[in-house]
Order: sequence, then structure tokens, then C-alpha cells
Amino acid sequence: MVETIIFFLVIGLIIIRILVNPVLVKRRRNRLKRRSFPSLWRAIIDRNLFIYSHLSPDERRRLEGHIQVFLTEKQFIGCGGLQVTEEMKLTIAATACLLLLNERGEYFPKLRSILIYPGTYLVNETVATSHYVVEEKRVARLGESWAKDQVVLSWEQIEQDTFNWRDGHNLILHEFAHQLDREDGSAQGVPILQKDSDYSIWAKVMTKEYQQLCQDTRRGVKTVMDSYGVINPAEFFAVATETFFEKSYQLLKKHPALYEQLQRYYQVDPVQWV
Repeated sequence: MVETIIFFLVIGLIIIRILVNPVLVKRRRNRLKRRSFPSLWRAIIDRNLFIYSHLSPDERRRLEGHIQVFLTEKQFIGCGGLQVTEEMKLTIAATACLLLLNERGEYFPKLRSILIYPGTYLVNETVATSHYVVEEKRVARLGESWAKDQVVLSWEQIEQDTFNWRDGHNLILHEFAHQLDREDGSAQGVPILQKDSDYSIWAKVMTKEYQQLCQDTRRGVKTVMDSYGVINPAEFFAVATETFFEKSYQLLKKHPALYEQLQRYYQVDPVQWV
């Protein structure tokens, strides 16, 4: 009995070592990327990701490779009685992997599970109403990105976003931008950048643009980005990401410095796609 337990412990340690070894992980992912991409999958993505047909052949190839890895490494869980379908998985994976076209080498490393609700869902939220009083209330949500290992999404909202690509609102892009923001352990609107020297430029541009959005929102001025971005710098980065991919031309025209920073970070130019 003891020998059997030891055997399985050793096997478990070997498996864990394989999964966390960077070289082995890279090899496994490269094998996944080289897999044949099913034509049915391609048809689903073409239908549910507006920008897919506008990508270059190389970008489509890279996106499909990332999708293969994403689907293998992440688990999808239906909530509220929802049955997760292949279409749901592919739509979420394809949209999320747009953020990875720059070959960053990571696949939202802290993320393990994507929870999908049929529509709006309710959560308990604790709010401090004063220095000594804490109130718990039920709050309706469409999605959220957890600091630990989960993203929660509303499929009803995803379907709306799918057929309204140009409106600047995209739940998947928003929540997965939060995942990128949290890779260094905190969500402050500053993802991991390529070089140390990039951070000072990022801080200067993002601070100025964030303050401008706050000012315009207070004055009731119409803005390219959604006013939800004024909540804090983390939400600003997520909203800016949505706008960058969905309203790229407008963002470039109105906020060229912001567009340039996002272009350098994501290493893609969505204006070329439209």
C-alpha cells in the first residue's frame, strides 16, 4: 500500500515538473500550434469574430495557433444551468487571443477557468458606507476578472458584442485586458512592458489620457472611450483596449499618443484591419 502511494506521488511530481518546466511548456505549446486547425472551427470564428477575415494570413495563422493552446490549457465552466458549447469556447478563445498576437509567450498565466453565465448574474458585494458601517448588497454583473485564477463572462453580452464589433464595447477584450494587467501581481493599468525604459513613457501618456477622460466625462463631452474608464487606471486600460481594437481609427484620430502606446504594447495595428 505504501509503495503504491509513493509510486503515484512520484508520478505526480514528474507531471508537475513537466507542466512547469519552461522549455517543456514551450515545446508542448509549439506542438499544439502545429496541429491542423479544423475547418469547422475556422467557420465559427469567421462568423463570430468580425475582425478575423481582415487579418493577414500570418496573423490568422498565429491566432489559430494561440487558440489551440488556449483551449488546451484553460477550462470552461457553465454556470446558472448553461451548457457550454464549442461555439462559446471558440468565440471566447479567439477574441481573447487577439491580445496575444504579439507572441508575448504567455497565455494569461494566472488564469485557469472561464466561468460562463447565460446572462447577467448576481454577486454579493461588501460596501463600506461609513468608517464603521459595512453593508452587503446583491449586485448585477456582466463579467469580472479575478485576481487569482478565474474570468467570469455573460454569454448574452458576448453575443451582443459579437454582432456590434464597432461600438467599442467588448466584454472579452475588457476582462482579458485585466488579466494582462494583473500578470505582475497588481491591477494598476500598467501591464508588463518590453523594456524598463517603456514604463516612464507609458505612465506619462496614460496619466494624461486618463485625466483627460475624467475631465471630459465631468463636463459631459462626448468621448471615443466609454466613461467607465474613469473609475480607476486599471479600468481605463481595459476600456482603452476595447476601443483600440474596435474603434481603432477614431482612437488614432482623437488620441494618437494613446494609440501609439497600445500599438507598441500589443504590437498590432488594428487600423490596417479596417
